[in-house]
Amino acid sequence: MSPSRRRDAVAHLKRRHRVSERRACSVVGQHRSTNRHRPDAGAFERRLVKRLHELAAAHPQEGYKTIWRRLRLEGWRVNHKRVWRLWRQEGLKQPEKQASGRHAEGVAENAMWKRRAEHPDHIWAYDFMSGHTTDGQSFRILNIVDEYTRELVSCTVERSIGSRRVQQVMTSLFTRQRRKPRIIRSDNGPEFIATHLTGWLGDEGVECAFIAKGRPNQNGIVERLNGLMRRHVLDAEDLNTLLEARVVITNWATEYNHRRPHGALGGTSPNQYRKQYMKQLHTKATTSVH
Repeated sequence: MSPSRRRDAVAHLKRRHRVSERRACSVVGQHRSTNRHRPDAGAFERRLVKRLHELAAAHPQEGYKTIWRRLRLEGWRVNHKRVWRLWRQEGLKQPEKQASGRHAEGVAENAMWKRRAEHPDHIWAYDFMSGHTTDGQSFRILNIVDEYTRELVSCTVERSIGSRRVQQVMTSLFTRQRRKPRIIRSDNGPEFIATHLTGWLGDEGVECAFIAKGRPNQNGIVERLNGLMRRHVLDAEDLNTLLEARVVITNWATEYNHRRPHGALGGTSPNQYRKQYMKQLHTKATTSVH
């Protein structure tokens, strides 16, 4: 028990049982001089509070977590819990976000159990994940999954990924890999419902299937992959830089696609399952010709 906790215990005993300070200190094992000492916030915390106010004034749209990361980059050895305590104590707050005006109404009919993938590249699903390097800076991961083969079609790791970057990734898949889904399933995130992205996908002949809001289980195949990546990589590895994060995550994606057995695919890997499907399709085509 810390001195401050014992100090509270002494106060409680004195009030509840009407005993002297000497007796209460003896019971909880607190020295009387320690009990009478009132800790000062100290020069460090005063400087920290001053810097918090300066950063909050300079960056009024940022919350305490972003300000904490700025402090860490400046060399302050302080954890986010302490910054949060001081942030609230000083009455600092992040202004409320303004509505963007964009919206997309998802429906339950777009759930994975309502619209099932019938062959490779029939339905893809994409979703975002977030992670942090050891310096406290965040990064985002855009995962794109083929729902029929469970293949991780693409895995993009960057500090920030907006709707324009999503479109660039999809363009690369359509042109370089010559692959295109008929339907792409997603939640209602602003990156996915952006007008320019949905319009472009429509021009490419790809239907956007938005799941109902607040129902991530409706996009369960990509959510399951996200969970695997979270457990096996993000929660298991210390990623020091963005480059290291890209290398480690890309290596895991290769392992997942080519060597990891998948229960829903009869114990084969996604890559093997796709090859088997294409082989069977080719055999049927050849047989029908003859």
